[in-house]
Amino acid sequence: MSVRTLPPPRRLVRSLAGQLFVVQVVIVAAVVAGGAVLAYLFTADRTEGAARSQVTAVARAVADSPSVRAAVAGPDPSAVLQPYAEQVRADTGVSFITVMDTAGVRWTHPLPEQIGKTFLGHIDWALAGETRSETYTGTLGPSVRVVTPVLDERRQVIALVSAGITVRSITDQLRGPLLALAGVAVAALAVGGLGTYLANSRLRRHTHGMGPAELSHLYEYHQATLHSVREGLVLLDRTHRVVLCNDAARELLGLSGELEGRPVDGLGLPEALVAAVLGEVPVRDEVHLTAERVVVLNTSTIGTGLGRAVTLRDHTELQSLSGELDSVKSFTEALGAQAHEAANRLHAVVSLIELGRHEQAVEFATAELALAQQLTDRVVAAVGEPVLAALMLGKAAQAAERGVELTLTEDSRIDDGVLPPGLPARDLITVLGNLVDNAVDAAIAGAADWPGQPEVTVTARIDDGDLLLRVADTGAGIEPGAVEDVFRRGWSTKQDGRGHGLGLALVAQAARRNGGTVEVGRERGAVLTVRLPLQRAEVAR
Repeated sequence: MSVRTLPPPRRLVRSLAGQLFVVQVVIVAAVVAGGAVLAYLFTADRTEGAARSQVTAVARAVADSPSVRAAVAGPDPSAVLQPYAEQVRADTGVSFITVMDTAGVRWTHPLPEQIGKTFLGHIDWALAGETRSETYTGTLGPSVRVVTPVLDERRQVIALVSAGITVRSITDQLRGPLLALAGVAVAALAVGGLGTYLANSRLRRHTHGMGPAELSHLYEYHQATLHSVREGLVLLDRTHRVVLCNDAARELLGLSGELEGRPVDGLGLPEALVAAVLGEVPVRDEVHLTAERVVVLNTSTIGTGLGRAVTLRDHTELQSLSGELDSVKSFTEALGAQAHEAANRLHAVVSLIELGRHEQAVEFATAELALAQQLTDRVVAAVGEPVLAALMLGKAAQAAERGVELTLTEDSRIDDGVLPPGLPARDLITVLGNLVDNAVDAAIAGAADWPGQPEVTVTARIDDGDLLLRVADTGAGIEPGAVEDVFRRGWSTKQDGRGHGLGLALVAQAARRNGGTVEVGRERGAVLTVRLPLQRAEVAR
């Protein structure tokens, strides 16, 4: 006996249009249901608000009635007020009107057996002369009620009036609007479902009934390749409009929103970067600055004039590390120079001792020690932040070796722990280190026009919630017409062709990255002031 093996059941694959139809129907149903619920809540809130206004008006009208005041002062208030209250209740459609004395004992009530009993609710504010509403459970069940005082000619509280509408009555009022709302919701669902069906029928014709897997494979391969590349990639057509821009390029260039079809010179990129991208000659490993990053740019032509491919590599961290390495190198060179000078001074002291001139040896050693410790003590006392203090000491030694006197102003003061963790030490080194280096170079360049020793003055303090770093030199200063170009990549006063002009651009970039500003001024020479908001740096990180 042979056994026939049945093929496995074929898995039903729903087309893309069918899946979209189901999803869209669910969405339409959810939107309609949500709208219906919101409309119901709005109607209920409006109905309850109208009920509060209604009972407030009724209670105030009864309390202001002269006949009510007269009855309250009479020998039997209940006999006069009960028929009056019931008549008003029937005319206004409220659930109850209760007139009571100041102790809360009822004179009127829809249920006669409740007359003479204590009112259920809060009356403290009414005794104080105020009118307020509340939702409270009384003898008729939960109700929206208001309590207001009855005042005599001397504005004294002589009685209280409460009017209310039960929650059940409010619910009954909502039944009609709710049925109408349900009908509208059903009609909207039907119309939405029909429109969705027609739209998806057309989509099914265009996709030939294919499922999402078949349609998405090529797109997924394309997207995976595009977004997995860590380098930024921008493709331009022959008119220099963006055809493609991957995530890495968006991040490096600080771009957002829809980019396809926009001209590259309309993206708000730096002029130097745009000029390099649009240049006729392909660019190879050219360093450029964006708003917050340092990027390495490469360009190449696509095919025979079809467009241009632009690749970008992030050079920011490497540039920061290079800056730190340069600072460490400067520190090392400065320490070596100081060690050499210290050895010379020690030889001089030893020679004086060997010659028997002990007093001169002590005087020489003391004077040299005082000079060496003067700036160190000043920096350590004023700047408690270790990174800034170490940078200042290293730059001071380096400046002294080049014949420039670097001083810290008397009003400089930064306590340890003041700077928030969100203000990176690399940015501090970038800002202050480049400012001091440029100031030292400017002071040396202008030494011929300065009568004394070239000087660089540094101010570092906390000012109105900002970290203020100001560096002034005795150089020639910056011409007023060049202020706009100072922080542009490639700008420099040096003419030696050694690729200067990146330091101040990095300063502006670091300040901008931390929400700060850079100002250019002039006193004896150039004065550059950087402000970094401490609170913003802490919140933004």
